Amino acid sequence: MPRRAVSALLATTAALVGLGLPAVSPVADPAAAEGQRPAPRSAVPFPTRTAADRDGNTRLADDRGRILQLRGANLGKFDDITEQDVADLGAAGLSLLRLPIQWSLVEPTEGSYDAAYLQHVQDVLDWAHEAGLLVLVDWHQDVFGPAFGFDGAPAWATRTDGLEFEPVDGNWFNNYFHPAVQAAFSHLWNDADLQEAQVAAWTHVAAQLAGSPALLGYDLFNEPMWTSGTFETQELPAMYRRVIAGIRSVDARSWLWIEPTVLVGEGLPVRLPGIEDPRAGADRIGFAPHAYSSAVEDGGDWDATSIWVSAYEAQITQYPRRHHLPVIVGEWGPIAANADFPGNVELVEQQAASFPRFASGWAIWYGCRSATGGGYCIFTDDAGHLDPGRGAAWRPYALALAGRTVRETAGAHRFRLSYRPRPGTTTVIVPSGFATRPDVAVTTGTRAAPARVRMSAPTATGARTITVRPRHRPQGTWTLTISG
Repeated sequence: MPRRAVSALLATTAALVGLGLPAVSPVADPAAAEGQRPAPRSAVPFPTRTAADRDGNTRLADDRGRILQLRGANLGKFDDITEQDVADLGAAGLSLLRLPIQWSLVEPTEGSYDAAYLQHVQDVLDWAHEAGLLVLVDWHQDVFGPAFGFDGAPAWATRTDGLEFEPVDGNWFNNYFHPAVQAAFSHLWNDADLQEAQVAAWTHVAAQLAGSPALLGYDLFNEPMWTSGTFETQELPAMYRRVIAGIRSVDARSWLWIEPTVLVGEGLPVRLPGIEDPRAGADRIGFAPHAYSSAVEDGGDWDATSIWVSAYEAQITQYPRRHHLPVIVGEWGPIAANADFPGNVELVEQQAASFPRFASGWAIWYGCRSATGGGYCIFTDDAGHLDPGRGAAWRPYALALAGRTVRETAGAHRFRLSYRPRPGTTTVIVPSGFATRPDVAVTTGTRAAPARVRMSAPTATGARTITVRPRHRPQGTWTLTISG
């Protein structure tokens, strides 16, 4: 989860290691006409392959070769997720749910899996399918687990070598460096019986969820914490390989997402080796880093003159480009209580512009609701309206692009995508709050492009789906403009 890392912590870390078409008619929605919640939009295409872009990034693509772009939120860490919550994510125009689950809830007693909890996880996947979302199931932990007052591994899997734990004063993240917590991680990475137990638990989860239509895949370990200078080159990849082998024994379809060490977003280089996928056919391995600015996480306003976003992009793209991995930024976003600070608004603006340049998607933290703007909640009310303080995150995006992007720009009132189209349907999502009645134009040069353009009726909070399909074999560069 988000961390409020400080400079002293980083020092410790370093030591450890215009033109338009005629008006587009909306598609009628009988449920909306009757005052009911509109029917879910079409399901998000499942990525079956990848494609390289001109900058060397690997992109997720569907079975028709369309390039996919997923945008969503985290929710469920505190078992605080309902069918209405999931429906609201879809209605807002999001397409991805990152669902944190915890080993302590999967296997509260050694060797005994909680069927009711896993049924709840399956229910969330079913709700997501109805809402038109893909789900990334995240093996979540913060400061190892409940034995230390946090989340993650069960108490029976916590070994401290007899060291007593007392919470560390100040920033909660400092608890990671307590000797008892360090001992627990060291045993998890190195003790054969704990290694086997973790693999068995992951395999059991995957066996229960495999085949769920909304299941994108599994984020194998949230924010892994190092205990030695060889952690990222030896212990961490060994853990990934063990878990991957277990999951692949029961699920060959899903994507498996690996994370670098916990503070990679603060400039630490990724030292992971390549991770292979034993499934038959092309690998389905992805890279899922997080993107938090420590200055903002400490409760301040971001320095708008900082080069942190560009530096993060330059650093974080090196590993996935080298190993041809698609990227999903699994967590990001300023704390909502400070989200409308001028610098933080600019931070979201820059990150929202940066991620599409190299990533196939992102999941902001956190999909809860708060009328007072508390915590990280992205919704401001029970009706599912998105927080305007992070408005740059709620701009249109090409969910499935039949073609190759030439240039994309997104502002508060205009989205413009220039692309070289191929035969097939391009689907663009207009999230809630971007425009009440968006205008849509598809042009080539100075003329309207020969395309069939359709816009759905709005959801309860105003999100829409736009589809563009060439009337004949397309040529040249097209520009899709959405304004409002």
